[in-house]
Parts: sequence; C-alpha cells; structure tokens
Amino acid sequence: MTISRNNAVGLGKLMCSVTEELLWQPAASWIRGRSPGGSLHCRVGSGQATYHRYDPQTRQHQITYGVRMIMAKQQAESAIGWLSSREILQRGYFGGELTTLNLLAHTCCHEFAHLLQHSAGKRFHGSVHNRHFYEILDQLHESGGAEATRDYLTELARQQGLPLPHEPIEIVQPQQLAADWQVGDAVHFGHGQTQHQGKIIRVNRKTCTVAGTGPSRGLRYRVPVSLLVTPNS
Repeated sequence: MTISRNNAVGLGKLMCSVTEELLWQPAASWIRGRSPGGSLHCRVGSGQATYHRYDPQTRQHQITYGVRMIMAKQQAESAIGWLSSREILQRGYFGGELTTLNLLAHTCCHEFAHLLQHSAGKRFHGSVHNRHFYEILDQLHESGGAEATRDYLTELARQQGLPLPHEPIEIVQPQQLAADWQVGDAVHFGHGQTQHQGKIIRVNRKTCTVAGTGPSRGLRYRVPVSLLVTPNS
C-alpha cells in the first residue's frame, strides 16, 4: 500500500500524541526524579531519520519520527529493511506479526525505550542497542505498554480518518529481490540530497554493487536490494 505524504505527516503527529500522552506521562515523575525539570517534545521530521535526542542544557528529550520512515513502513519492499521489522520478527513482539500498525506502534516504543535507557544512564557511546536497551523494550511489550500504544494509535487514526493498515505484510526475501536485477541495470537509491544513481556491476545474495553515474560518477556503493529503484519507477 502507498500513502500520501500528507497522510504520513498526519500519522506522525498521532505517533507524537501517543508517545507524549500514553508513554511519557506515566514515566515522567521517574524521569524527572533522575533529571529534575526534564521534558519531552515529539516532532515529525521531513526525512526518514527517526531518533531520540537529549539536550542537557534545556533538559529536554526530543523524539523525531521521520515522514519517509512512516511511508516506507507501508510496503514490504521498504519495510523489511528497518530494525523495527527485524525486532518484531526475531523477538516476537506483537506475536511476530508484521503490519504497518504494528511497525508504527513498535517504533513509538523503540524510541521511548531509548529515552528510558538514556534516563537510566545505560546508553553509552558505541553501545546504543545494548542489552540494557532490549531489557527496557522487552518490558514495554511484556507489561502491556506496547499493546496499549497500538490500541491508542488505532483509535486516534480512526478518529482522524487516517489509513493505518493492520493486514500482515508479506515478506519478500532478499534472494527473491536480487533475482529482479541484472548487471548493467540503471538504478537509483536514497532520497532528496542523498539520492544517487548508477549502474549495477555485480549482483550479490542480498546486495548489489553499483557504480555511480552522473553526479555520483567515480563512486561505488554496496546497496541492499530492497532500496534499489529503477529510474522510471
């Protein structure tokens, strides 16, 4: 399923509401006990970057949900490349069922787990997705917090009339995707200022080696097959 950018922005705003109202409020007193005056601001970013950040000067946590991330999690080809997809499948979150609804609800939990991890002093340089992080994320799911997040997101989307698919996403294996490409195929990948173009010079099991053309001439990239697009698509 594809989704318009406006609808993706709308879903991003709902994810912000869910994070601020459902996840932050019950934990705020504990967080402020460790960092007095702490606050949270959630926003929808224009790209795909989705992250938690903390400003020690203002003691403000910020969570950004990228609009392109939301759009990518509508389709199997682009959804499977995200860590949130692998977490749902490998750790059995939401029964291991991959849907757009589950992905977006889990993304709220994932980023809020980073906030809790930071507040607990368990986020270290070069060790972000560590065992402390997954202990927190597991607890969010085991305690029913993730289910409540999903239910609240569902209800808000219904009230706003925004599409939020809950049908299972059919997983496309990388080997299947790789079979769609041949040496010499023209491709592009990335978005906006980070978009590159080139020609495939080698097809691997899960990636393709691409020689840059145009502004990217002289460069080589090893690109996951799920991120490759033909120029006219």
